[in-house]
Parts: sequence; structure tokens; C-alpha cells
Amino acid sequence: MPLTEEVLGTNADGSKNEDYCIYCYKDGKFLQECTMEEMIEHCAQFVGEVNKGLPKPITKEEYIGQMKLYFPHLKRWRKELTLADSMPENPALSGVKELIGTMADKLPIAYISSVDQDGFPWTKAMLKPRMREGIKTFYFTTNTFSIRVAQYKANPKASVYFCDAKGFKGMMLRGTMEVLTDAASKEMIWRKGDTQYYPGGVTDPNYCVLKFTATDGRFYSDFYPRSFVIE
Repeated sequence: MPLTEEVLGTNADGSKNEDYCIYCYKDGKFLQECTMEEMIEHCAQFVGEVNKGLPKPITKEEYIGQMKLYFPHLKRWRKELTLADSMPENPALSGVKELIGTMADKLPIAYISSVDQDGFPWTKAMLKPRMREGIKTFYFTTNTFSIRVAQYKANPKASVYFCDAKGFKGMMLRGTMEVLTDAASKEMIWRKGDTQYYPGGVTDPNYCVLKFTATDGRFYSDFYPRSFVIE
């Protein structure tokens, strides 16, 4: 349903809620206590109204099939979408773990964002992660005395974005960024040739490690966005 101003739901204080319509959400509460499957069955009865806006009518069964694919990405049901190496693949997120890994490993550039003292986001292009642990933890190298590091020390909230322009795919991960300066962490991702950036070698005080830990994310592929939680 298009969420136009006249059909927006309302919050507890009477203000408009931009996530839900008035038929589902009023005064800060859902009007129906139901499962996603029950909501799909309820909506299926309105296939006739849906067909009025379609060039080619669809059957009730086709409409239910479409809702089963789309509903898991809506905010109300999104908590069901989880990614974890130890869990079976959620059909709604088929191939996402592999896509995250491929983009992180193959794309030469990643974009990382931090938050400044005024609450504004700062985004910077970085070389791809030096190392990753599954799809949850990523390691970057950067300058200790940079503005970016100062911002992460003050506020660890961060995001990492991978963009495949040719494949028309984008992957955004949200989480926290740690600044690591201990010897073990620095040696872990040090590479031959890094002295061109850090003349003092692995012990150069201007060399540090950024450790990003993802909590959730959103990706865009095949003209379709999906959100997920990483456990």
C-alpha cells in the first residue's frame, strides 16, 4: 500500500507514523495481533483491488506467493531475517552471505562512515578489508592520527558500504568500529610494501587497525532491497 499522508498510521502522541498505515497501526499500537502468515492470508482477499492497478491480472495464489517473498523484508517482520554461519540459510536471504564475502574480497574499494561531534555522517573511500572473519568482522588499516580515528574513538557507531557498479549491487553493513593499536593486531594485517604508507614499519605510531563488527545490514540487488540482522 502506498503510504500517502492520508493513510499513515499514528504514534502514541498522535503524530504520523511513516512505517505503517492507519489500517495496521493506530495510537502507537498494532490493530491486529497476528503472525506474518495470518497477515498474508488477510491481505490475499484484496487481490481484486490489486489487479485494478496492474496491466495483467494475477491470481490469488500468485499474489500470496509474491507476499511471501516481500513481507519478510517489511519492518514489522524484519526481525525474522537473520544471518549466521551456524544457522540454516533463510530462503528470503538466499545467497546473501556469499554476496557479502564476495564483495568484501573482490571489490578494490569500500566506503566507511563515522559520526562527527555534531551528529553528521562522514564517509570515506578505503582500500578493501585486509582481513575478515566470516561476515561479521572486518579489518582495515588506516592512520592513527586521522580525523576518522578520532571520530571512532568518540563514537564507535559505523557503517561499511560495498558497491558493485557493474553488477548494480550495493551492500551496507551497520555496526561498531574499534581502533586497535596493540602489536598483535598490527602485525596480523601488516603486508609487505606497507612501508610506503608507514615508513616506521609495523611499529610506526601512525599505523593502526580498524576492526568493524557488523550487527545488521541492507543490500540492493536485482532492483530489490532486503534488510537482515547478523548474529
